[in-house]
Amino acid sequence: MFVTRRQALCAAATLALLDTDASAQNTELARIVNGFAVGGGADTISRRLAERMSRAGYARSVVVESRTGAGGQIAIQYVKAAPSDGATLLLIPMFAMGIYPHTYKRLAYDPVKDFTPVSTAAVFEYALAVGPAVPVSVTNVAELMAWFKANPASASLGYPATGSTAHFIGVTLERSAKTPIAHVGYRGGQPAVMDMLAGQIPGLICPIGELTQQLKANKCRVLAMSGSQRSRFVPNVPTLAEQGFRDLMVKEWFGIFLPAGATSAVTERANRAIREAVADPGFAESLLAMGFEPSSGSPAELAAALKADSARWGELVRTIGFSAEN
Repeated sequence: MFVTRRQALCAAATLALLDTDASAQNTELARIVNGFAVGGGADTISRRLAERMSRAGYARSVVVESRTGAGGQIAIQYVKAAPSDGATLLLIPMFAMGIYPHTYKRLAYDPVKDFTPVSTAAVFEYALAVGPAVPVSVTNVAELMAWFKANPASASLGYPATGSTAHFIGVTLERSAKTPIAHVGYRGGQPAVMDMLAGQIPGLICPIGELTQQLKANKCRVLAMSGSQRSRFVPNVPTLAEQGFRDLMVKEWFGIFLPAGATSAVTERANRAIREAVADPGFAESLLAMGFEPSSGSPAELAAALKADSARWGELVRTIGFSAEN
């Protein structure tokens, strides 16, 4: 049978796509990489996803790797350099992709050019919390800022990462109160929480999910939440907006990305696996128990969310002159 050159090229392209998708389906090992400490929100969400993706046959085994350092940048750079065959996925909060380009003068990655969006996995709000070092008479943001002013040696806040959304919130509060605050960046929320409970730092700003167990045990107090409405997890706590900080209404996402160059077949297969995992009632229940809300969507929706968040935060960062490197 005579085959034209065009037909041969089309057949070769089709076989290449089929081989790529088959390769993804037959992966022995897939990894979800995150950049924060074991036991924290990113790590826990990654493990819940990995369990369900493995069970659903995305790969024979789906494991989690926590590559901490530089506020998530170590993990991001690692995934950037990985093959784009679907075997290595990145779970990362919005700030590392949408804010870091505005707060760091040099980044070793481009969030748009170096990655392929897949889906969101969860959304969350930030909590401003204080531990045993702060008197129980301090019950809101204004009183905390007044206490910092009266106790300058103790005026510090911890964050899951330098240059993050939480760090930005803390700097904004500092400038509003016109009192110096020491800003302490950690490799994830849990190390900051442990230092707060030990009295090493008086307070912190982190995802509410990082504080679930401590709140149940009455080991810390939340003075404000970052959402536009009161949180379902601490309904009696007023928002930052209610306390006069309307620019600090924040609900952030954890997103899943593949390295750049992932084919549409690989991306769609990963997206399908994540959406099925997020829709699992057990997954939703486990996230809600930790203070996170399950969330999934299309690659296009994640790309649009990243674009919108980057534009919003870029403007805010420029307005106050915030830099992670100050």
